[in-house]
Amino acid sequence: MDFIKTPTKGMRDLLPNDMELREYVLSLMNDVYQKFGFELIQTPVVEHIENLTSKQGGENEKLIFKILKRGEKLKQGNVIDVINEDFDTFVDSGLRYDLTVPLARFYANNNSSLATPFRAFQKGNVYRAERSQKGRFREFMQCDLDILGEKTNLAEIELICAVTEFLKALHFENFTIRLNDRRILMKMAEYVKFPLKDIDSVLISLDKLDKIGKDGVKEELLSLGFLESQIDEYLQLVMQDTSSLEEYCKTFHMEEDVVNNLKEIMLATQNITSAHLVFDPTLVRGMGYYTGPIFEISVEDLPFAIGGGGRYDHMIEKFAHFSVPACGFSVGFERLLLLLEERGFTIPKKDEKVAYIFSSDEKKNEVLKIANQEREKNKIVKVLYRSKNFKFQKESLEKEGYQVLEY
Repeated sequence: MDFIKTPTKGMRDLLPNDMELREYVLSLMNDVYQKFGFELIQTPVVEHIENLTSKQGGENEKLIFKILKRGEKLKQGNVIDVINEDFDTFVDSGLRYDLTVPLARFYANNNSSLATPFRAFQKGNVYRAERSQKGRFREFMQCDLDILGEKTNLAEIELICAVTEFLKALHFENFTIRLNDRRILMKMAEYVKFPLKDIDSVLISLDKLDKIGKDGVKEELLSLGFLESQIDEYLQLVMQDTSSLEEYCKTFHMEEDVVNNLKEIMLATQNITSAHLVFDPTLVRGMGYYTGPIFEISVEDLPFAIGGGGRYDHMIEKFAHFSVPACGFSVGFERLLLLLEERGFTIPKKDEKVAYIFSSDEKKNEVLKIANQEREKNKIVKVLYRSKNFKFQKESLEKEGYQVLEY
């Protein structure tokens, strides 16, 4: 059997330069988020299959990497049954597709040891069995901020301010935070008389508007059996002028408190951060667990968002059997890195790097002593034997930012 040297599809090897940029961005993120009082936690990569298939994850539930039962639960003699029968019968866990579902389980399990409200910061890899493409992988890192136990819009305001400060620390200026509210989406769908039981399906189709366009959404809704007149009225409502949030929401009799809540979030964050926020009635966010305001970060000329989130007040009660208001914001870490690389981002001045090259064992102890003294001065130091192709060795080190000194 021949070994395969390339990663499996949708996965990547990360080279030292890749890791250097990742670690710098993560370090900057840590610094900014800690200023806002967020505390770092960690949840397992493997999650109970019941939690992952709770109909809270939207389309992502179709993309789960499932894990078969093991040992006595799946004896070798049952392999034929796995193939011929319902595969899911033999599954008991899976790789997490996001960090929010594991967070809800985490909080339900550990809330007695946590502050209220609790400000959580998570960073970790998640997995989705989807078709990989530019900026989209089957294994990728997510970085989530969540505030649990805060029922007012202070949660939304603090989350948006923290993420905005982080992006500005990376010198991002031309980004827009689009806002909507799940209750507005529900009210619009009810207004054109979509059955309540079908609204989630309608919103899943609307969420594809930026990918398949208005005609594509209409075609998909027609295929689900909705009336053409009903679909046309709905799409016209969704895509009408939104220059005035109040006037727009009057069209379908949206409750005033929902509108005022969204206005307060926008006004407060704009005053604090000078961020550019806009109301966007086409913003859906694919997850079925959102219950209130939702938001997404768009960058000019990019076909995808680089972050998003919203309020999900009913998820934790599914685990804990008591109500906990919750709101979160996730930065698309991999896409953010891709964007930084495309823009030629360079890491600010780092510690001085020195490489000591020696050609004989007699020099080794002397060089090692000097290197150790330089490391005590916080310099990054490599000690190397001189290679036969010294010219290439020196050029490679200088490309990595090292000053090369020969002994």
